[in-house]
Order: sequence, then C-alpha cells, then structure tokens
Amino acid sequence: MKYYFYILFSEKLDKFYIGYSENPNERLKKHNVKHKGFTGQTNDWKILYTEEFDTKKKAYSRERQVKAWKSRELVEKLIKKGSEHPDFTSGGS
Repeated sequence: MKYYFYILFSEKLDKFYIGYSENPNERLKKHNVKHKGFTGQTNDWKILYTEEFDTKKKAYSRERQVKAWKSRELVEKLIKKGSEHPDFTSGGS
C-alpha cells in the first residue's frame, strides 16, 4: 500500500493545508465538505503537490518535516521545484 504526503491550497483563504493520506483524491473530497475543522471553512481546496511513500510512517514524517518549516515561502518553493528542493527526502519510491 502507498501513502501520500500532500499540499492543498485554497484561493478563498489564501492558505495551504499540509497532510498525508492513503488516497489524496478521496481525502480532498472530505476536506471540501463543510465541517468544524480548518479545511471546512471553504470548499475550494485543490491538490497542488504530492509525494508518494511506501509506508504511513514515512508520509507522516514528511508531513511533520514540512509543517516544522513554518514558512509559506519554503512550501511555495517545494511546490514550484518539487524534488529539487534542498530539504527533499525521498519516500523510498
């Protein structure tokens, strides 16, 4: 089974959301439904970036790594340059 680290973006909120899932497209549908969580504020989330991993632990680790950057600029660079980003770590795929 594969796991994915993903980055979503909402134009309405002008915000990114970072997460991981077995199926990012199905997870996106849940993010775009009104609910009490952060992503429930709007329904215009789009997947801008994904990385595939061979374990849940690696995908979660990548999520924590990128969230720890606390930098919109670095997230935007990752999306733009993909695996060329200096902090990229392969998921073993």
